[in-house]
Amino acid sequence: MKYTEEHEWLLIENDVVTVGITEHAAEQLGDVVFVELPEIGDLVSKDESICVIESVKAASDILSPLDGKIIEINEAIVETPSLVNADPNEAGWFFKIEVSDMAPVAEYMDEAAYLSFIK
Repeated sequence: MKYTEEHEWLLIENDVVTVGITEHAAEQLGDVVFVELPEIGDLVSKDESICVIESVKAASDILSPLDGKIIEINEAIVETPSLVNADPNEAGWFFKIEVSDMAPVAEYMDEAAYLSFIK
């Protein structure tokens, strides 16, 4: 797993990256009440805002961590946004990207670096 400064986690499986928000981010947001996801087939660019997540405290954009194509979205979090709070690292994932260039993954943090970052 890799982590971004925007509190996203990336699960890397070959050229497919699953993206969600960290437990820390979910706690900071409070109760998630709405999630808007990209469309399957969307071409996305690194750092492009592609999702919106709203909680009782705030609205936030989720940025694409890499360039690629959206190949799967988690409809369950649209229907039940509280999954993002209940299980941010498993059931609360947002989308999967088929990545065109994996090189930028190297700039993201590992778990130890992320834990240090949030302290």
